[in-house]
Amino acid sequence: MYGQLIPQGGGDMIPLLQTNLLVGRRESCDIVLRFSNVSAHHCELQLKDGYWYIKDLKSRNGTKVNGTRVTERHLEPGDVLSIAKHKYELQFSPSDLGAIGPPPLESVHDEILGKSLLERAGLDHRGTERRRD
Repeated sequence: MYGQLIPQGGGDMIPLLQTNLLVGRRESCDIVLRFSNVSAHHCELQLKDGYWYIKDLKSRNGTKVNGTRVTERHLEPGDVLSIAKHKYELQFSPSDLGAIGPPPLESVHDEILGKSLLERAGLDHRGTERRRD
């Protein structure tokens, strides 16, 4: 076993039995989540150099890590994955899985280019109503 996903709010633990896992609603997925808001092929988990990585597969309701929507990034032990609205704590031991040294740096795309300057500064108000008196 390469780790486990612990459902937040109760439920059975999901063992991570392979180093490449397809997560989604379809029965052909490695991890099947039978919820209508989970896409057929929602995201992919991949183990590389002792760390798990997650990649959203253009899902309808998105993938988040610790509350932040992601397209792709590395994961740390204890991170909370949100697959659509369903939350799971990721438990694994990087050293047991062959990690040497600190975790990898985040990808430039997700951390720097993934958001506009206004979003990163907290000044992007699109989608919120402005009150005018």
